[in-house]
Amino acid sequence: MKKIAIIGAGSWGTALSIVLSHSRAQHAISLWAHEQEVVHSLRETRSNSLFLSGAMVPHSVAITGDIAEAVRDATIVLGVMPSQHARSLYGQIFKHIKPETTLVSATKGLEPDSLLRMSQVIGEAAKGKATRIAVLSGPSFAREVARGDPTSIVVASGDATVAEEVQQEFAGPTFRPYTNSDVIGVELAASVKNVVAIAAGVTEGLGLGHNTLAALITRGLAEITRLSMALGGRRETMAGLAGIGDLVLTCTGALSRNRHVGVELGKGRPLKEILESTRMVAEGVPTTSAARTLAHQLSIEMPITEQMYDVLYEGRSSPDAVRKLMDRRLTVE
Repeated sequence: MKKIAIIGAGSWGTALSIVLSHSRAQHAISLWAHEQEVVHSLRETRSNSLFLSGAMVPHSVAITGDIAEAVRDATIVLGVMPSQHARSLYGQIFKHIKPETTLVSATKGLEPDSLLRMSQVIGEAAKGKATRIAVLSGPSFAREVARGDPTSIVVASGDATVAEEVQQEFAGPTFRPYTNSDVIGVELAASVKNVVAIAAGVTEGLGLGHNTLAALITRGLAEITRLSMALGGRRETMAGLAGIGDLVLTCTGALSRNRHVGVELGKGRPLKEILESTRMVAEGVPTTSAARTLAHQLSIEMPITEQMYDVLYEGRSSPDAVRKLMDRRLTVE
């Protein structure tokens, strides 16, 4: 029986431990948590009371706070940690895994300082070792995945064999993976859609309607596409699950933590107060800064990202950001 080690027991990591327990291929699954209170909660009640209360993790999933124990003899290591902790954790992981182990990133963000995608961070953490790398993305709220709602996602890898192997291992009655070779496009779509989701939340918080939201999603997709293609991604990826699929979900769904941040910003709450009120990580906040920096480096126009940066980091009011977007020079679509 193959072993899958899940590193990160937030809401998404916990949900993945549940859905992969029901995949068509049988696995031994370990779930590593950083917080000792999460380890205790999962061991004692089989529920992650801090990040995904009410969802029951099967007894077959081994819970641990020891990363070496979690990844020992794993065929697949699934990284579900926040982007700012990825490099450190993958550095630890590589000390304990075999060369043939597959690393799958399910983190939807960019490394804040280096601006690297997670697959690039894994490559650097490997320090020259041969690696089998894939990324997991697509429209997938953790709570809905955990309760068994039918969900389709994308497994992307530059190695078609790796993508197909992960697809076969992860597929289950309610979890349908599609393969894709555009790692760059999938990772950038997964990351930057969170920026647009914060903006979508702002429109909700301001009491604006569906016209505004539809325009925001459409023009947000254009920004993501421009950035992705400039860095080597493919336009057609943006029309798929990892692109428009995940963008629509995150911009419209009440379970989106990034959209929630935007809603509260639109109502006038300070960002610091919003972030301190939850233990959940809103990847869109640091990604806004990272995406803006990339856009400047590549001379790409990303006006929504630019305005969200000013709201998040420069103190611009949400109504003023909307006015700035609407007053831009008229142009072709």
